[in-house]
Amino acid sequence: MTARLRLSELGMLLPAAAIALAGAAILLIRGGLELTTLSLAPALATICLFVCAHIWLVLRRPAVDQTLLPLAAMLTALGLTLVTRIEPELGPRQLMWLFLGLLGWAVLIAAPQPVPWLARYRYSWAFLGIVMIASTLALGVDPNGSGVRIWIGLGGLYFQPSELLKVLLVIFLAAYLDETRELIGAADELGGSPWRGAALAYLLPVGIMCGISLALQLAQRDLGPAMLLFAVTLAMLYLATQQAIWVALGSVAFVVTGWVGYQFVSVARTRFDIWLDPWSDPDGRGFQIIQGLVAFANGGVFGVGLGRGHPEVLPAAHTDFPFAVIAEEMGLAGAAGMLAIFIVLSMRGFAIAARARDGFSALLAAGLSTVLSFQSLIILAGNLKLLPLTGITLPFVSYGGSSLVTNFLILALLQRISAEGNEDG
Repeated sequence: MTARLRLSELGMLLPAAAIALAGAAILLIRGGLELTTLSLAPALATICLFVCAHIWLVLRRPAVDQTLLPLAAMLTALGLTLVTRIEPELGPRQLMWLFLGLLGWAVLIAAPQPVPWLARYRYSWAFLGIVMIASTLALGVDPNGSGVRIWIGLGGLYFQPSELLKVLLVIFLAAYLDETRELIGAADELGGSPWRGAALAYLLPVGIMCGISLALQLAQRDLGPAMLLFAVTLAMLYLATQQAIWVALGSVAFVVTGWVGYQFVSVARTRFDIWLDPWSDPDGRGFQIIQGLVAFANGGVFGVGLGRGHPEVLPAAHTDFPFAVIAEEMGLAGAAGMLAIFIVLSMRGFAIAARARDGFSALLAAGLSTVLSFQSLIILAGNLKLLPLTGITLPFVSYGGSSLVTNFLILALLQRISAEGNEDG
């Protein structure tokens, strides 16, 4: 009965509720406003949405892993608090995207088809993703004035197709590699080397689909998602074949592509140069990186306090530098806490992959977990100046409707794989 009611999950939602309420209350007090039910309505609405999500799981998928929803809720509550802190007018919009994300999540949770059903349409998913990216070449808009037209606008709302592309291509990769992994292994034995002969022929569809997607993203100068997609493809190749040679060859290709990009793509060259030496232009191109480092230094161990930092001097803090804002206002303790949540979320995703009931579901869960972990790693390292800035978002935390909706779709798929594996066990 306890498992059926998911009481562990309900209890673990309490920290998320505390983050939402405490964050909203502190920001209201800092702004000199009164604490009322109306002023706390966004935080209460967030809590209500996740309680409803918990009830939906009790009714539809009681066998789902009980840690995933609370982990996503804590990150989302933290993200809403930060967005409201940095750009107050965007708080209600992010809450609207949360509602839409959970609505899509609920539909996917309740879908009658089992997860392996997705594998039947692997080429369709990949083709859909490529068409969506290609459409931005003709229909793309640039609502942020960033110089790249990678959004599709409709009725004042904007969606970034590259966010959904990573999920669609992971589905394709999981389905195709699950079907051909034994053939690739047999081809290696017959061909005598893993990068010649029949093995390469079996991997040709992977190269075509992912190559077209990468080319389209590079044409749009959308470098962050392109790097993420490349890394996830290599990771899934290794997981499916257990052959490190593909990772090695892919890494060489990545270095060569990076060198070519540095030589011929001005955006890539600028980002790399300013990453190496932001102090060469401290008031211009290097300003964002330097201010991010200053924010980390100001935070110390326990931070200056929520609402006491200076995220207003950090450009695009609500999208590109949420980690720096957390480090300044909540200190090393708060930054480490958030990092721990991401680590646990990734570990639970890979644990679900290990317990999956079939090869496709296992590869899909591993691929989606890799997306979440690599995306988090790339932006966190970018905030710390360990990697060049890429422009991708921090899952569940950064402002962005496309990212938030897509992350809840990833969450739903992981939960469905978890439920189906537990029900079979």
